[in-house]
Amino acid sequence: MAETMKTLSGIAFLRTPNSSFEGLPGYPYPPSFVEIDGLRMHYLDVGPRDGPVALLMHGMPTWSFLNRGIIARLVADGWRCIAADHFGFGRSDKPVDDAWYSIARHTAAHRTLIEHLDLQGVTLFCQDWGGPTGLAQAAEMPERFERLVIMNTWLHHEGYDYSPAIHRWNAGWQPDGMFVTNIPERLSVGWFMMVSLGHMTAREMFAIIEDGVYPTLTPAGDAARRGYDAPFEDLGRAGHAGPRRFPLSLPFTNPEGGNAAAQQRHYDALLTWTKPVHFIWGGADNIFTEAWGREWAGRFPQATFDVLLEAGHFLQDTHGDAIADLFFARMAS
Repeated sequence: MAETMKTLSGIAFLRTPNSSFEGLPGYPYPPSFVEIDGLRMHYLDVGPRDGPVALLMHGMPTWSFLNRGIIARLVADGWRCIAADHFGFGRSDKPVDDAWYSIARHTAAHRTLIEHLDLQGVTLFCQDWGGPTGLAQAAEMPERFERLVIMNTWLHHEGYDYSPAIHRWNAGWQPDGMFVTNIPERLSVGWFMMVSLGHMTAREMFAIIEDGVYPTLTPAGDAARRGYDAPFEDLGRAGHAGPRRFPLSLPFTNPEGGNAAAQQRHYDALLTWTKPVHFIWGGADNIFTEAWGREWAGRFPQATFDVLLEAGHFLQDTHGDAIADLFFARMAS
């Protein structure tokens, strides 16, 4: 059961109990926490402390569990991996006021973590909202970063063409939209993720919403479903404020909440990036398309671009080993 609502510094929040995270497959890592403005932010800090540093960023509606496959490969190769959960996600505290959340606040929290751990020589792995929040760190503290690995994300800037898929995603979280009206009462985050990860069809998702009929998942699918459901177990609608807010922070409808001006500055700053940058792209993603990934990579003369043709938006989950293989190959070249 979820813990009782807590209030610190005037912020009401929920905290997922530790029992919800027990026995998650592929995620055996002990938790670490840093306190920020009275709230507890969770992060992983695994691997040898003297190894090269990887900072792995997640987006919506995932958490550090998304990067478990890449983390396992990096740690086995001697890397120190840092992977935090945004507030509202994973094992981090979950303020219940939707208006509390902003991209600027998520970005600031990660900066605090980086400075708290005094991370140096960092390789950034980022995807989805981990792009705007993670690339901000490299743009603002370039002396701490040595390499960028950019996967299926973006930075808002003048002229950026948002895909029809991301417009539909935003619409689904507006008042009376399909997602905001059905999550979590009829459809949990974990079950929603099953479509994106290829473990069930959209038709089966609608059967859950309309009739409460759940398909039988493969063992791998059910393991992933449990992982993505764990952070929100028994938290109800109040505990899902973080996931609700990310889609409504897209700059084309909410430039202030989406930190649009800062994203433009970070985009411009990183165009002068001269250190290594590797684009690894899920080619089957209709949100951040391969064409956009190639266009962005083309703005860096030193960039490499690799596409995983069958990988979708959440490629870290479905193609973690392939991402690690590509990364190690690029490092060696």
